[in-house]
Amino acid sequence: MALEHITVLDLTHMLSGPYGTMLLADLGARTIKVEPPGVGEGTRRLLEHDPDYSRDGMGAYFLTLNRNKDSVCIDLKSDAGRAVFFDLVRRADVVFDNFSVGVPRRLGIDHAALAAVNPRIITCSVTGFGETGPDTQRPAFDQVVQAMGGGMSITGSPETGPIRGGIPIGDLGGGLFGAIGVLSALAERERTGLGQHVDVSMLDAQISMLNYMATMHLMSGHVPEGIGNGHFVHVPYNCYPTADGHVIVACIGDAFFERFAEFSGIPELQDPALKKQPVRFAAKGRIDGLITEKFRTRPTTEWVARLREARIPCAPVNNFAQALSDSQVRARDMVKDVTLHTGEVMPMPGNPIKLSAAKATEWTAPPTLGRDTDRVLSDLVGYDAQHLAALRATGAVA
Repeated sequence: MALEHITVLDLTHMLSGPYGTMLLADLGARTIKVEPPGVGEGTRRLLEHDPDYSRDGMGAYFLTLNRNKDSVCIDLKSDAGRAVFFDLVRRADVVFDNFSVGVPRRLGIDHAALAAVNPRIITCSVTGFGETGPDTQRPAFDQVVQAMGGGMSITGSPETGPIRGGIPIGDLGGGLFGAIGVLSALAERERTGLGQHVDVSMLDAQISMLNYMATMHLMSGHVPEGIGNGHFVHVPYNCYPTADGHVIVACIGDAFFERFAEFSGIPELQDPALKKQPVRFAAKGRIDGLITEKFRTRPTTEWVARLREARIPCAPVNNFAQALSDSQVRARDMVKDVTLHTGEVMPMPGNPIKLSAAKATEWTAPPTLGRDTDRVLSDLVGYDAQHLAALRATGAVA
């Protein structure tokens, strides 16, 4: 696999950091989860006893985010534990964390300390607000950065008010950009031979994803408001109720509108003036009302079939069961079976990155706490049984 020559020391917890390291692990990186002895990473306990959302003593969060990883228990707060960690760092490529700003330095494992041990090491920290600026010490979770980042203000409508994204895009965005930063630093290391530190802010990630809409505001001074499932430029581009569900129609450009107008058979949409975007946008409410009236007359599957036949961009609004059973999703291996330690097969979301040279591989189960301590420290670092026993006796590892 593409990253099978890379070793990642994973100090992450909760969602943003584990998602970033999960992406690297899915691409083949040997990812060693370094956890506190006795308690492990916090998400191990989330939903761990829920009858619907736990398996093998682990909740859905931990099961998903920690597949393909090893677990090593090291007490980073002890001198002996840090010495063990430094031995791993000497043989690793990446150290990835999402501690609060300042924690790595207080533990003595910030980039400067680790680079003194291994100049090739790449460190990545995903934090709420980054390591510079006035807000570095503020705590942040997903919805905090969704709100501060502006995207939440345009999700929803004047009637509903701001609504956060249904998926935790604040956390996931931080992890995604963290993984991209690590890959960029690895590429740079091929040229220089040296590692570097990657500083990713979840808030920065949200601002980046505002993309062209941020540019529109900076150009004009206009502050966009929530318009539900509509678009700020294109018409028709919306979610329309059907007889039994909802359908998305996304007509970008004049040509698609003309095709849709012909397809719909709605007399009012045949007006030649509507062939121009500014005219359509001015009449957005009327156009959406006409389409809604029409689409309510037939079920979702029929509209989707007819729209696809007319080659008009469309989609049903799928629930999770429909999305995860979709034939295209399954054909792309986006539901992956993972065999747990109990032998139970657990389906999980797959890897969206398809590399032509990568070999098909089976994913490994998320680790029980400390499952791989002896194996990793023996194989990777070279500790013998006597050394491991001594470390265990002091509580430095578990």
